[in-house]
Amino acid sequence: MTTEGPEPLCLAAAVAEALAAQHLERDAAGCLDAALALATTLHTPGQRERHRRLLERAIEQADGALAAAAQERAALRDHELAGGSERIAATRRGAHSTLARAHAARAEDALHGAGQLSLSAQRAPTREACDDGWRRAEAIVTGAEASARAAAISATELEAGSPRPRVARAARAAAHRAEAAAGAARRIIEERNHAYTFHTDNGFSFGEGWYVAAAGALAGAAIQIEPGKAGTPQAEAFLRDAGLSDHLQAYRSRPRAVKQTTEIVARAFKAEPSSAQRRLRAAFLGDVPIPASVTGWVDRRLAEARAGRSPRKKVLLWIREGSHHPHRNTTLAELLELTELVQRTGLVPVLTGDAFRGGQVPEGAVDMTLFWKDPTFRQLDMRRAQLQFFEHLRRAHGLVGQLGVTTAGMDGPALLGLPTMYLTDAPNVRMGEWVGAVPGYKEVVREGGYLERVRRGLSAWAAAS
Repeated sequence: MTTEGPEPLCLAAAVAEALAAQHLERDAAGCLDAALALATTLHTPGQRERHRRLLERAIEQADGALAAAAQERAALRDHELAGGSERIAATRRGAHSTLARAHAARAEDALHGAGQLSLSAQRAPTREACDDGWRRAEAIVTGAEASARAAAISATELEAGSPRPRVARAARAAAHRAEAAAGAARRIIEERNHAYTFHTDNGFSFGEGWYVAAAGALAGAAIQIEPGKAGTPQAEAFLRDAGLSDHLQAYRSRPRAVKQTTEIVARAFKAEPSSAQRRLRAAFLGDVPIPASVTGWVDRRLAEARAGRSPRKKVLLWIREGSHHPHRNTTLAELLELTELVQRTGLVPVLTGDAFRGGQVPEGAVDMTLFWKDPTFRQLDMRRAQLQFFEHLRRAHGLVGQLGVTTAGMDGPALLGLPTMYLTDAPNVRMGEWVGAVPGYKEVVREGGYLERVRRGLSAWAAAS
C-alpha cells in the first residue's frame, strides 16, 4: 500500500486558495465597475443606496482576495512549492487597484452624506435631535477618513511593486481624491455653527426674534443676525440694548434651527419662572421710562375710539393673515364670535396684528391693527418700541390678556407676563413647550366646547384684581 505524501494535498490547497483569490478579485472589480456606472444616476430614488452596497461589496471582496492570496503564498512557502508568485502578485495588484478606487468613491459618497445629514441636523426642532444628527454625521466623516487611509495604503503598495505605472498612478490619483473628500467632510464638522439666526427679512416671522433673544438672555445661546436686510440695524440695536452683545457672532452658514429656541426658553421658565420673567423684562424693556412717542400714540388711538378714559379692562384680539401656513389665518366668523364673547364678559376687545378685513370694526372694539407699520414703531428702536406698546396698554389702560390664533407676534408680550390664550386646530408641539412653563400661557385646541374654555379664561381675567 502506497502512502500519499503531503505535497499533493498542500498543492491542492494552494490551488484552491489561488482560485478563491482570483474569483474574489474579479468579483470586486465587477462590483466597483457597477458602482461607478451609477455615478450619473445617484440622484434618482434608490440608486445611491445601491451604489453604496456595491462599493461595500467591492471593498469586502478585494480585502478577501488579498487575504486568500496571502494564504496561498504562505502555503507555497511553507512547503517549498515552486510557481504561483506572478499569479499572486497579479491578484494583489488587481485587489489594491480596486481598493484604492473603491475607497475613493466611498469617501466621496461620505462627503455627500455628511453634508446632507449636517443640514438635516441643523434644521432639527430640538437640541437633542440636532446633536444626534451631528454625531451621526461625524461617524460618517470618520468612515471617510478611514477610507482615505486605506486608499493611500493601496496606492503605496502599487507604487512599490507594480510593473504597470499607469495602474499605480490611477491608484495614487484615487487616494488623493479620497484624501480631499475626507478633508472636506471633516471641515463640515469643524465648521458646525451653534448660533441661532435672528432673521431680519420679511420671509420670516417677526415674532421669532423674541425666541432667539430670549434664548440668549436666559441660556446664553449664541446669536447671529441676518445681514444686509432692512431690519438688520434694528435687530442689532435691540440685541445690544438687551445686553446680548457678548452673545453675537459673525453671520455664517449652517446655523441651528430657530425652532429649538422655544424649548430652550421653556427650560429656563420651568427652572425659575419668576426669575426668567424678570430677566426678560429687564432685557427687553430696559430700566428707562416708556418714550412719550409710544405712550402718546397709544393714548391718542384709544381717545379716538372713545376708550381712552374707560376704566374697563381690555383684551388684545390678534388677527393673523399671512401667506405662510394660510390655513392658520384668522377667519372673520371666528373673530366676530370672539369679539362678542370678550364683550359679554365685560372686557373691551382691542384688535391688533394684521388688518381687519371685515368692513366696519365691530361696535365697542378698538382698532389697533397694523400699529407696527406706524413710523413711531419703525425707528432704530422698533423692536423695543413694539414691546413698549403692549406694556403701556397694560400699565395705563387695563390690558389683562391676549387671545388669538397661533402667531409669533403674541409671544413677545407673553414672555413679559401678559396672560395669553392661543387657538390652534391641534396641539402645537413646539409652542406647547411653554404651556405650564411660561406663567399664564395657555393653549386652546379647537374642539368641542372650546369657546366655553375661552369664556372661562376671559372671565378669570375680568375677575383678576
